[in-house]
Amino acid sequence: METRVCEVGPGIYQLTTYLSEIDFGVNQYLVTGDDPVLFHTGMRGLFPLVSDAVTRVMPIETVRWIGIGHIEADECGSMNDWLAVAPYASVVQGNVGCIVSITDLADRPPRAMADGGG
Repeated sequence: METRVCEVGPGIYQLTTYLSEIDFGVNQYLVTGDDPVLFHTGMRGLFPLVSDAVTRVMPIETVRWIGIGHIEADECGSMNDWLAVAPYASVVQGNVGCIVSITDLADRPPRAMADGGG
C-alpha cells in the first residue's frame, strides 16, 4: 500500500491511499505556501504513508494548519500524530466542531473558524 501524490493545481496536491481490502480510497489535500495546510489527516494507521507523501512535497514540520471537515477517522484519525511532527501546526475547524469534539480530542487547542471565514 502507498499514498499517491498528484499536483492538481499550482501548489495544491491530492494525496490518495487506496485501501484494497474495502475497495475504498481516502484523500487528503496539501496546499503549500507561506502557511501550508493539510486538509484531512487520514486514519491513524495511515500516518506513516501520508506523512511520507507530504515529505515528498515539502518538509513535514512546516505544516501550519490541519483542516478537518467533520469528525471521522479518515478525516482526523491521525490529527495528534501530525501535531507531534509539526510543532507550529494548529487544527482548524468550525466553532461547533471545536466545542463539541476537537478541543477534547486534540493534543493542542484548535482554532475555531467562524461561519464565512477567519
